[in-house]
Amino acid sequence: MEEEHLNKEETIEMLMDQYGKSVVRLAFTFVKKEQLAEDIAQEVFIKCYQKLDDFRYESSYKTWIYRITVNLCKDRLRSWNFRNIFLTELFSENRINYNTPESELLNLEMKSDLSIKVLSLPIKYREVIILYYYEDFSYGQISDLSNISIQTIKSRLHRGRILLKKMMGEGGKNDG
Repeated sequence: MEEEHLNKEETIEMLMDQYGKSVVRLAFTFVKKEQLAEDIAQEVFIKCYQKLDDFRYESSYKTWIYRITVNLCKDRLRSWNFRNIFLTELFSENRINYNTPESELLNLEMKSDLSIKVLSLPIKYREVIILYYYEDFSYGQISDLSNISIQTIKSRLHRGRILLKKMMGEGGKNDG
């Protein structure tokens, strides 16, 4: 494996190049705030750097990085600070728009009706739908990443799809 011959800094740089944008996108699907998603991505790679010596190659780098991302996002969502600051900023009229390539991509994705509806799902359904459909993870990879059984993943995917169909149906009632 080529990665084993790289030093720690080179390995982290390679991981950031390969997974950086995906980590920001994944974090954004949890926290729904672009700047916060970018901050979490930075935290992810700091944690990767700190824990790189402990990586045992039992999973892929992608699975390992996504697990760290999901855990950091869940921690952030549970924090008192996030819940209160997020609500304050949500009602604030003074928003700054940063036009980076990543923000343009995120804005383009957010304009999609389906994406908006996926993001409005309860987090337990949103998480598995995003990992399965948007990140192309298998049931086994999602199970490893989230520490839930494959049957629970299948059940959550099924329930999430039902909720999305209901939401899409509500959106279509005004047609005609």
